[in-house]
Amino acid sequence: MASNKIARINDDIQFCLSRLLRDVKDPRVQQGMISVTRVETTGDLRYAKVWISCMGMENEKEFKKGLKSASGWLRRELGSAVNLRYTPELVFEIDHSIEYGAHINNLISSLEIESEE
Repeated sequence: MASNKIARINDDIQFCLSRLLRDVKDPRVQQGMISVTRVETTGDLRYAKVWISCMGMENEKEFKKGLKSASGWLRRELGSAVNLRYTPELVFEIDHSIEYGAHINNLISSLEIESEE
């Protein structure tokens, strides 16, 4: 039963952060199309690991620095949007799965496959 509650909280955090990341004014964060792919919260709701994918990211190191500097504002806004006893501390990780999927899609579409007609 507790895992269902954590899963619902993870979904709420993912939804709120996806909306809030559009409003971050730091140019290091606004490098491309950003999506929150997954959120994992610890059982005591103190920490939340957030996986973020960004299509068109120029500099991954600067992107992570921008996210870290905006994490205080994001945490405050998240606390007002999601009613929890403790607002989790946000830990950001970069997820390359969307870029990898786009790369594989380009490889598949570039293949010359002869049809048997």
